[in-house]
Parts: sequence; structure tokens; C-alpha cells
Amino acid sequence: MINWKNLDTLASFKALEDLPHVDLKAEMSGDKGAERVRNYSVPMAEGLSYNFAAKAVNDDVLAALQKLADEAQLEDKFAELYNGGMVNTGEKRYVLHHLCRGQLGNDVIADGQNKREFYVEQQNRIAAFAKKVYSGEIANEKGEKLTTVVQIGIGGSDLGPRAMYLALENWAKANGKLKMNAKFISNVDPDDAAAVLNSTDVAHALFILVSKSGTTLETLTNETFVKNALKKEGLDPSKHMIAVTSEASPLAHNEGYLDAFYMDNYIGGRYSSSSAVGGAVLSLAFGPETFAEFLEGMAAEDKTAKETDIRKNPAMLDALIGVYERNVLNYECTAVLPYSQALSRFPAHLQQLDMESNGKSVNRFGEAMNYKTGPILFGEPGTNGQHSFYQLLHQGTNIVPLQFVGFRKNQCGMDDVIEGSTSQAKLCANVAAQIVAFATGKDDENPNKRFAGNRPSSIIIGDQLTPRTLGALLAHFENKVMFQGFAWNINSFDQEGVQLGKVLAKKVLAHQTEGALAAYSDLLNI
Repeated sequence: MINWKNLDTLASFKALEDLPHVDLKAEMSGDKGAERVRNYSVPMAEGLSYNFAAKAVNDDVLAALQKLADEAQLEDKFAELYNGGMVNTGEKRYVLHHLCRGQLGNDVIADGQNKREFYVEQQNRIAAFAKKVYSGEIANEKGEKLTTVVQIGIGGSDLGPRAMYLALENWAKANGKLKMNAKFISNVDPDDAAAVLNSTDVAHALFILVSKSGTTLETLTNETFVKNALKKEGLDPSKHMIAVTSEASPLAHNEGYLDAFYMDNYIGGRYSSSSAVGGAVLSLAFGPETFAEFLEGMAAEDKTAKETDIRKNPAMLDALIGVYERNVLNYECTAVLPYSQALSRFPAHLQQLDMESNGKSVNRFGEAMNYKTGPILFGEPGTNGQHSFYQLLHQGTNIVPLQFVGFRKNQCGMDDVIEGSTSQAKLCANVAAQIVAFATGKDDENPNKRFAGNRPSSIIIGDQLTPRTLGALLAHFENKVMFQGFAWNINSFDQEGVQLGKVLAKKVLAHQTEGALAAYSDLLNI
């Protein structure tokens, strides 16, 4: 039987609090540090590994975290999720994004359909559509091929798919896999849509409107913006648009679109990159086969999340170390630092994934909690971040746990030996040096040049960023967020905090305002 209990009621958590804190600086110095790097590593799927040598943990802390995982029934709760349990208690919905890339457990039947079969059907429909676009069977009014795809969406309909596209764009070019260039419109700010449209040959563009409900204000506003731009060019919008939506939305079975591909209420926006939300744009851009490889990488990493031993389950271990840092060591933030330019928007996607999921102050039963939940998350790719906010990370008054991501090889195959080493070697040297510098610091008589050390970090390392490794990387973080939500006894799958501002904005536009809202409306001349 599964018991949903608050973190601070668990005996294992109280035992974890009583353990002495680890002196990371001492642990990572000399031969002892080298031994930790070799031993504190967990294999991931697709040749990746999660190395936590520079985290402020030792064998005693790891043993306590294992007991916490067992008492909190983290693996049982994961099984409840992928077997079709109603774990989204806030919205009374299933959570089924894992079914988009494989089946970890039983058949899940909802709304009278097998959901795994439903998601596969949409993938197959998208694949068939993409091939018709490539062949010219689906073309513009003049019979000319469509060469650019533009996704219109916001939040999870933009951040994840955009981050995944950028992560694979150079890989696709280097490997002859780029079928169509992709662009994205998200912000209701008209300058966003205008900038994309002004740089796009709209006569040869296919637009994807993504809205589960078919009523999202920002998305529908941008749809009208795009349709008006097409009409000004003498083009028929219905020949240039498809929809990704729910079968019950007004966008479904609509003659205003070439076709519609479907999602459902059981996949939250921030978890939707493996659904039709990401599948349409990524399949069109890189080919359905590449998207299938991405899904296979996710499925392979999902399987590791079924392990009960945290030393064999990288997502659960990463999650529990994060709980330890948040609730015992009292760290407020986390920085995600990919040493790969291709992952330039990956931190932004993880920001939504983590903060929208676990930014909660009540438990899954609506009761206030006495402990902290999701951290503030931020990040930039290295080495850019080193010349930006690393000053605070090294010497600031707040200790910020760090999550590095690195690859031994670049994607494009272009590199040169400059001053005795390649650019990729310099990149890898920087990430290795930063990990050690954060952990061990540096003594100096000059206080301004003194580094205290004891700044924890981990790294996910792989050979090269490919569709499979990208899929495994994304699944790792999705599962990490899920396990942390289970540990904190919160619902990681609703987002009521997103809704209030939307409601008030509609009141402003309808001139139904009073008090401060009316004053701000006047200030902005609305």
C-alpha cells in the first residue's frame, strides 16, 4: 500500500538531518578526490554517466538517502504513475508522458482507448505527414515545396521543443539530417512574431499551431498575426497551417488547417517534448527517424528510473541529493551549466520543468508544509557563464549547487589546434577545472583572492550530443523532478500559479478592473 506522507514525518529524513555534514574540500583533495571521481559515478542510458564525486555526500549520507527512498516509497510511486494511477490529484488526471516513448508497465486505458497505442498512432500520422511534405505531395499553392516549419506556442509548447531543436540543429546539418529549418513564435509581444515573419519566406513555410485547449490567448493571438501576414502575401492560411491540439478543441477537425495531430490532458506542457507537441516540429525538421531515436533514448533512460537501488538509478539519486541540499543543507538555488553551445536553451526548459512542477507550498492534499520545496533554477552554457555569474558562484555569500553537462566530442566535427590544444579540449578542461575549483577552493593571504571551496557540483558526461543522448538527458531531468515531488509529497503535475495572471489579464482587456489593477491599466494606456 502506498502512503503519501510529508517529508518531515519520515524517520529516515530525521536520521538524515542528524548526520554530520561532509567537508567536501577535504574529500576532493589529492588522491582521495581522485578515488571519489572513480567511485561516485552511476551509468545512465546511451553511454552517459552521472558523476556526483563533487557533491557534499559520503557513504553514510548515501545510505541514509537509500533509506529515505525506501521509506518514501519512491519507486512504488513511480510504478503507480506509469501504470495509470491518478497521481495528478490537483486536476484529477493521469500522468502519461512516459507512454509517449515506451511502456514501462501495464496497459493504461483512458477515455476508452489504449493510451500507448494512441500516442504511437499520432507519431505515425506525423511521420506520414512529414514524408508527404518532403516529397512535395503537400506543397504550397504553386506546388512548391515547403522548406521552413514555424511552431506557434508558449510555455511547454515552446521551451522544450525549441531547446530540443537547437540541441540537434548542428548535429543534423553535420550528418545530413536537416530536412526543414525550424523557427518558433511564443511571446504575445508582437515584435516576437514580426521578427520571425520578417526573416521567413512565408510562401514556403508551414506553421504549427500548438494549443491543447485551442483557447490559449497568446497562441491564438499569434495565430491571427501569422494568418494576417499570409493573407497580405496573397496566401491561403489553410494551405500553410497544421494544429497540435486535443481532439475536443475547436482546432480539431477544422478546415482551416491542413491536418491536426492530437495530445490529451494527461501530458503536462513541460513534459510534452516527447508527445505530438515536440513530435510534429522535430519530425518535420529532422525526419521521423531522428525523432524516433530521441524517443528511444528517453525510453532507455526511463528504464533506469525503475531501479530501487539509488546507485543504479541516476535520476532518483540526483533527486535525493537535491532534497538533501534543499532541506538539510538549506541551499536555495541550483545552476544548470551545460558545456555545450547546442544546449543553450536547455537551462530555460529545465527552469520551467523544475520550477513549474515543484514550486509548491502545499502538499498533494492541499495542506501547508513546514519545509522548503523546489529551488530557484538558472543557468547558461559554459564557458559564457564563467564570464558572467560564476563570480557569485565562487565567492558569493550563497552556496549554489551546480549541475554540469559535458561531452567529449563536438557535434560539427570542425575544430583546430590552437596554442597546443583543440577548442573542444579547452572546453572540457574548463569544466573539469571548474568542478575542482568549486569543491577545493584556494587559500590566499589576500582575502579578495581567497576561495572557500565546499561548493558542490555534479556532472552528466557523455561522448557526443546526439538524438539518443539528448533523449536520455531530458528523461533524466524529467524523472529527477518527479522523484523530488514524490519526496516532498507535492503534486508536480499541475500549475495553478500560472493561471492567476492570465485571469486578471483578461479582466484588464475587458475593462473589468478596479483598484491597483485599474491603476496599472491606466499606467500602460490599455
